[in-house]
Amino acid sequence: MVTLNINGREMQVDADPATPILWALRDNLNMTGTKFGCGAALCGACTVHLNGDPIRSCITPISAAAGQKITTIEAMEADPVGKAVQDAWVRHDVPQCGYCQSGQVMSATALLRTNKKPSDADIDGAMSGNICRCGTYQRIRAAIKDAATTLA
Repeated sequence: MVTLNINGREMQVDADPATPILWALRDNLNMTGTKFGCGAALCGACTVHLNGDPIRSCITPISAAAGQKITTIEAMEADPVGKAVQDAWVRHDVPQCGYCQSGQVMSATALLRTNKKPSDADIDGAMSGNICRCGTYQRIRAAIKDAATTLA
């Protein structure tokens, strides 16, 4: 049994300590907002925050998260920065298929927490590990700039 702090709540996970956070969230805790994409930390669909930093949950074992704070897409609506990002996503009609969007929102939120006025290069750098097969990169950039303006 591993105790994890997820979205501010202590949760018990009955899984092998080597189990990736992604599968503990989805299979053990029934939190399906975080998506499986590639399983190799290449696409960003599984992005969550660990102590505020974006990580790929598909390769990070739950043992590495014990005693730390995991934040998932499910907590973004209650977070001022996350909410601003989600609202901008809607205003700019970012999602098409939507599959990658939870990871995109998590990476964008982490960026805006540390950089209140990101340049295009800053956005490209922060979002570079997040793949959108629908190609909505220009709308993602516009939404991040919009969220930054909203938060200013």
